[in-house]
Amino acid sequence: MRIPNSRSLRGLTAAVAIAVVAVGCSSDRDKADGEEGKGGDTFVFASPGDPASLDPALASDGETFRVTRQSFEALLKHESGGSELTGALAETWSGDKTGKVWTFNLRKGVKFHDGEAFNAAAVCANYDHWFNWKGTYQSSAVSYYWQTVLGGFAKNEDEEAPKPNYKSCVAKDENTAVITVGETSANLPGGFSLQALAIHSPKAIKEYEKQEATAKGDAITYPEYSQKAGTVAGTGPYKITKWNKGNKEVSLERFDGYWGEKAKIKKLVFRTIDTEDGRRQALQAGDINGYDLVAPADVKTLEGAGFQVPTRDVFNLLYLGMTQSKNKALAKPAVRQAIAHAVDRENIVRTQLPDGGKVATQFMPDTVAGHSPNVKKYAHDTAKAKTLLASAGESGLKVDFCYPTEVTRPYMPAPQDIFESLKADLEKAGIKVTPKPMKWNPDYTDATEAGSCSLYMLGWTGDFNDGYNFIGTWFAQFDTQWGFKDRAVFDAVTAGSKVADPAGRTAAYRKANEKIMEYLPGVPLTSSPPAIAFGKNVNPPKVSPLTQENFSETSFK
Repeated sequence: MRIPNSRSLRGLTAAVAIAVVAVGCSSDRDKADGEEGKGGDTFVFASPGDPASLDPALASDGETFRVTRQSFEALLKHESGGSELTGALAETWSGDKTGKVWTFNLRKGVKFHDGEAFNAAAVCANYDHWFNWKGTYQSSAVSYYWQTVLGGFAKNEDEEAPKPNYKSCVAKDENTAVITVGETSANLPGGFSLQALAIHSPKAIKEYEKQEATAKGDAITYPEYSQKAGTVAGTGPYKITKWNKGNKEVSLERFDGYWGEKAKIKKLVFRTIDTEDGRRQALQAGDINGYDLVAPADVKTLEGAGFQVPTRDVFNLLYLGMTQSKNKALAKPAVRQAIAHAVDRENIVRTQLPDGGKVATQFMPDTVAGHSPNVKKYAHDTAKAKTLLASAGESGLKVDFCYPTEVTRPYMPAPQDIFESLKADLEKAGIKVTPKPMKWNPDYTDATEAGSCSLYMLGWTGDFNDGYNFIGTWFAQFDTQWGFKDRAVFDAVTAGSKVADPAGRTAAYRKANEKIMEYLPGVPLTSSPPAIAFGKNVNPPKVSPLTQENFSETSFK
């Protein structure tokens, strides 16, 4: 999933201004039911950030998807607790040998939250709705995932917009939908599992189309329907009933008409608590029943007190980015190699990450097909870093180094501490570092997207298990945040995306990883298994390496 809020496909930056909606504020919050061992009908989960929208098609951030995943379902999903694709609203699916025609055999007897019937016509209504977006909806800050997976629109209004790859959706019969694309894509079938392509009620879509997203300069205002409960309607085990922005809470209730196993707890509340200490203290006090992104230092403390702290499998990557267009010295291969040798990634794993953290050798974790054992490696060697800098005529190299504040991410549990470790390593090699701390959203995300930082830290948690979802995100084409143009790298990365055969695609990804690490646009640092915490009397859901927990599995002991 992307970093909040959006990184542009073409280097576009957007400061997203959320439409202000009048909402009622209660004077106090519900205590988290069940923490005194009594059970209860409300489960309260603390998230590190607010959602951006109740319509997942307009979003690209994990906090939005954490909420909407409980209420909306796509054609496919990932197995509970894993990364293998399985059926969701489609019971079965198949692609032809070209990877261009996808047939979905749909579940029968499924209802949307507004009472409308789910069928093949509903599937096509969604895909045609997205394909025909106009105006601000075509901004990659709004429709990132549509553009990433299926390209542009019926009528592209921006000459730099990607070529549309979506051709058609046909309701072959009531329970069979056929989606056709123009070219084979590595983003399929995985893209059919994305929350951004979850299926909405056709009746709700008609209401959506009465409202517009608007833009003033780079500021985007989302449509009103996406900022309050009442209009959006999916098929999931919970339905969204309220977004209390004053209390920073989204409330959901069990949908008793759900086609599958009913949610075990009646009410679900997502509450934003943006600090690690605040989330931990709320769990310890019984104000919440669970929270995400547990600080590594808190894991043993919580477990010792009887709380449950399962750790997800590794499916993310943290990297040290370099913007060559911002600092011309970074265009020299010897300088980039020197930086790679200067940083001590083992130390970050040892001191900053939870148990199970790994040193990264390339721009995807070793749990993804396409990870290569033959990439060029850059061992920690301060003396070699100094020699390389001298050979490049950059012994007195000066760099600005941006790092984020007021945030924790699954791949980056302690940003300032990791920054300090990297800064110390670079200075030992003779590089003079100017720190540039920035608030995560929107300052940091905007600055990195715009290529305004010589060095910076960012990362990625995979959306689905395909190597292109990692390396294609960064290196399929020119990207302002990297600021380099190397056709050999771009071609190596895109080669695999056009191969329909899985084995052939994996082999192409290995070669692409080897080419990337030979060029070395940045330094892959680590992969981290993020921890999630639950109360003592909670039966938690299966934790997902993709951070795609299904809270309908949750119950009280």
